[in-house]
Amino acid sequence: MSRVLVVEDEAHLAEGLRFNLEAEGHTVEVAGDGERAISRLLGSGVKFDAVVLDVMLPGMDGFAVAAALRKAKNYVPVLMLTARGRPEDVLAGFAAGTDDYLPKPFELPIFLARLQGLLRRSAWLAGADRAAGGTAASTTKGSAGRASDEEVFSFDGKTIDFGNLELRTKESTIQLTLMEAKLLRHLIRSKGRTVSRKSILEDVWGLREDTDTRAIDNFIVRLRRYIEEDPAEPQHLLTVRGIGYRFVA
Repeated sequence: MSRVLVVEDEAHLAEGLRFNLEAEGHTVEVAGDGERAISRLLGSGVKFDAVVLDVMLPGMDGFAVAAALRKAKNYVPVLMLTARGRPEDVLAGFAAGTDDYLPKPFELPIFLARLQGLLRRSAWLAGADRAAGGTAASTTKGSAGRASDEEVFSFDGKTIDFGNLELRTKESTIQLTLMEAKLLRHLIRSKGRTVSRKSILEDVWGLREDTDTRAIDNFIVRLRRYIEEDPAEPQHLLTVRGIGYRFVA
């Protein structure tokens, strides 16, 4: 089964998660603070398949841990757990690079289902790594005219591989977070049409309409750095003032 790191400073909760995950057949380690988590994830040579990460940790908090992992190009799936369930905190977690977010208190079956979804992603990525350089992938390459449900979409010399969470250009390959890929897919599926901030909040992040939308704008700024020749004069991710955004291939 999978190897999971639980990063939680409340010992009773950490041990409860360990017990239930081991009952599901996973190998589990526990870290009680952010510094220990970073040491295990980046300095031990041990490969983890997923991380369960609390936000409120002594010293280095969960947001900082997630950001440090992504900065180090470690893309292990991260499920963030926290009592801070405000939408702004959810978006801050996604912006730091977490893949899913579960407010405390939570039901155990919901937790296990969310984690299993991230473990499936980890297995897909491992399979893609093994297949690299071998036979062609089974996904169909997209075009500017037809790509709404495909795993690979190409436009203007760039390719987005949603299965592997990669954006490939002539110069480089950029690893996307799960939320960056979900936002791009959402915009591409509506290519040529305006997508409202309300739609992004509800359909990509599962948040209510009245959430502060500045975090969406920050995500768009980051995606423009990836895909635009001149992010200050975007040609693909266009702002529709007062409404939202439109993707143009």
